[in-house]
Amino acid sequence: MNLLDLVIAPAHAAAAGAAPGPSLLSTLAFPIILIAIMYFLMIRPQMKRTKEHRAMLEKLSVGDEVLTNGGIAGTIRAIGDSFITVEVADRVEIRVQKGAIGNVLPKGTLKSA
Repeated sequence: MNLLDLVIAPAHAAAAGAAPGPSLLSTLAFPIILIAIMYFLMIRPQMKRTKEHRAMLEKLSVGDEVLTNGGIAGTIRAIGDSFITVEVADRVEIRVQKGAIGNVLPKGTLKSA
């Protein structure tokens, strides 16, 4: 038996008509199970993380200490619709996109460092 026999039934078996082919349910069972596994292992957790990140961005306020996805830590000084001004040192401010905020740090984290 070679690999081609798995994809295309041998001609002599089809000509003999010995056994009927697999039913529609058994043919579709594997792809349906595979899609369900992918949903629960990949898609659903990513949707949950996205929802949590969106909720975290909505709760941001001036004075919060944040860490960006690029690793920059600072304190929020101003919040706009799509950009946030973050103070990274005394009188040094940068503007980053809201989506670039990765984590909100506990209060006092930057003062202890």
